[in-house]
Amino acid sequence: MMVMVVMVIVVVHQISPFASLQLSLGSCARLAKASCRCNFSVKFDAMNILILGATGFIGSAVAARLLADGHNVTGLGRNPSRARLKSPDIKWIAADLSKMLHAEDWRGLIEDCDAVVNCAGALQDGLADDLSGTQHKAMLALYAAARDARPLIVQISARTNNAAGDLPFLATKRHADEALAASGLSHVILRPALVLGRNAHGGSALLRALAALPLGIPLVHAASPVATVALDDVAAAVSSAVAGHLPVGTDTDLASTEQLTLAQLVTLHRQWLGLPNSAVVPLPAIVAKPLTWLADAAGRLGWRSPLRSTAMTVMAEGIQPTAGANPGIAVASARETLRVNPAGVQDLWFARLYLLKPMMIGTLSIFWLLSGFLPLFDVQRAATHFLPLLQAGPAALLTVLTCLVDMLLGAAVLVRPLAHRAMRGMLLVSLGYLAGATIVEPLLWLDPLGPLVKVLPSLLLTLATLAILDER
Repeated sequence: MMVMVVMVIVVVHQISPFASLQLSLGSCARLAKASCRCNFSVKFDAMNILILGATGFIGSAVAARLLADGHNVTGLGRNPSRARLKSPDIKWIAADLSKMLHAEDWRGLIEDCDAVVNCAGALQDGLADDLSGTQHKAMLALYAAARDARPLIVQISARTNNAAGDLPFLATKRHADEALAASGLSHVILRPALVLGRNAHGGSALLRALAALPLGIPLVHAASPVATVALDDVAAAVSSAVAGHLPVGTDTDLASTEQLTLAQLVTLHRQWLGLPNSAVVPLPAIVAKPLTWLADAAGRLGWRSPLRSTAMTVMAEGIQPTAGANPGIAVASARETLRVNPAGVQDLWFARLYLLKPMMIGTLSIFWLLSGFLPLFDVQRAATHFLPLLQAGPAALLTVLTCLVDMLLGAAVLVRPLAHRAMRGMLLVSLGYLAGATIVEPLLWLDPLGPLVKVLPSLLLTLATLAILDER
């Protein structure tokens, strides 16, 4: 039976008047298998693919898609420990692109690679990010190493020829793109608009947070146009590039043809979250300046806020495909993307907590800084709580030491790489204070000012903040 089916397919192929009518061997196999229920399959050679930034928002989706395509995927990220648990079928390598600035740093990684997909990037310089190193210098080193191995390089970039193109974020990407185009290496450059997916990060997370505000939606640049692209469509475009379905040298935008303003996009997300309509309140750009300054300061401490000055400058112009450019690859609209990814209660929680998170961290910092700073104005009085166990001198010294510990924890929680350990330290110190005070002076539990009772809400706030600390 299988032989007869295959013979019919061959005959149809030979007599077809259309030269473009092609039936793949995979289609033949599926048809034959459906007809005779035989175990007949065709295996294609898997490619070895290295993904840069594989733990990120786009990189993780690309890695999952290429893995599903049957390729051998290696993921590179600064801290892939959690990704290694979630995706054990991917080979994970811990590395920092901003330090891989020489061709020798890359040769061992790419010598057996058929393709390298660059999903890494950063919005702004800060404690955790080096734009020039990550987006430009490391790429030049990669291109130099690739002259021997000759892998296909798929670059996830951005539109860099707009009015904000001189910003370090876009300028470093543009320099890397130009060097890649001039390198003679096989390459494809994809320029996604604002990426929307089942999960959220950066700008897409901010959209959800703004949409969930309870009393009106204050928006700066409310009328700015915002083009979007589905995360799945970005991953599909990379898959097509790796499979050779996109011509070498392709440089294309990835954006829906749907035209939405920022206000319309936020309203669409509010509907997606299942919240009643709320008025959008357009605000002048100057109103956002204090928030932008705070976000930039937080960026210097390692926090990657989507309210930083780079994002606000880009949004002032809007996010649009290159004017007059080829429409590129067809992708789903924002409405379609949200429709096929219905929101759950966890999305509503995330949206409502997103803007509360920096306020919670700031509150913890102020609480601990003040609890350590204020007793220093009258050390002897504060030291009286230790007198049942210690003499005056050691009691004063212990008071000063505990104050310094409190202030150290209050400052450390503001630094992103230290925040997790600082919060765990807050929990341990708080429990130690409660245990010690209960032993030394148990009547403090009945104090009208509640010095011990007030520690309990602090513990809960610390636990809640620790629970939402992770960004990916």
